[in-house]
Amino acid sequence: MGGDHAPATEVDGAVQAARKWNIPIVLVGDTERLQAELDRHDTSGLEISLHHASEVVGMHDSASDAVRRKKDSSIRVAYQLVRDGKADAVVSAGNSGATMAAGMFVLKRLPGIDRPAIATIMPNVKDQTLVLDVGGNVDCKPPHLAQFALMGEVYTRKVLGKPAPRVGLLSNGEEESKGNELTREAHRLLKDAPFSYVGYVEGRDIFNSKIDVVVCDGFVGNVALKGFEGLAEAIGTMLKDEIRKRFWARIGYLLARPAFAAFKKKVDYAEYGGAPLLGIAGTGMICHGGSNAKAIMNAIRMAREFVSQKVNAGLIEQLDNVSPVAVPVSEQSHERPHKA
Repeated sequence: MGGDHAPATEVDGAVQAARKWNIPIVLVGDTERLQAELDRHDTSGLEISLHHASEVVGMHDSASDAVRRKKDSSIRVAYQLVRDGKADAVVSAGNSGATMAAGMFVLKRLPGIDRPAIATIMPNVKDQTLVLDVGGNVDCKPPHLAQFALMGEVYTRKVLGKPAPRVGLLSNGEEESKGNELTREAHRLLKDAPFSYVGYVEGRDIFNSKIDVVVCDGFVGNVALKGFEGLAEAIGTMLKDEIRKRFWARIGYLLARPAFAAFKKKVDYAEYGGAPLLGIAGTGMICHGGSNAKAIMNAIRMAREFVSQKVNAGLIEQLDNVSPVAVPVSEQSHERPHKA
């Protein structure tokens, strides 16, 4: 209910996911508005149900305050359905901070994780690179980055299908003398990590396929993500302008149209759906507030893959095998999670 085009886009994407992959869907929110949107679609044979929630967390609401104050908000109720075993995953295009806060408040964290992280898939010249955190935690401590690295490695291995992901720490240079106090201490911790940690990487390495997982704090990650999205959009606009100016360029475009279409698909965020919220004791998928129906559809697919590949079970197993030197955690992070 909290997205820029809610609930029309969310309902449209949910119907597409249910039809294409036979995924059961529970739409959470104002049932009267949701039913009105559903009536616009052919839902015969689809397993789609409604669950009422009377409140909505807006984009300008304080995330933590809203989750506690608005007890019947759609995002909180959705996570309660997961907690109670009535759903397997949450997909939301609403307030990302509230989505993260509700996940932590209702489902709690995985044992051994201090801070959940928002992970996003970025295209590279060969396949894909996972970047985290991209906005969940703007202020981090070194152990948090070490935990992000571990979670990103497990997700890349289980969901993206890379058997031995290469993990790097985003910095302003590859030399060990570079970075700041945060990255230098995180680098020291990650040297003993039980996976393939390659050291410092630079921003360009997100796109050159030399690395599979790039780790950073949420402030840097969000700037990098928004910068990439803006660049992709600007390149498309500039190409169109240049092609329109030249007759032979327009002819060439007709011949190269399949290549342009393939490139557009590769850099289109809607193809990747949403960003998984790693570290909560359940499954949460965070989408752009302005997501279209295709993005919602693919986010639902990604949520199903997260559940079917048992990513959280893999994270717990990995955390149980990690030495406290490699990825230190606080005493608070050992609380038992709710059943999800």
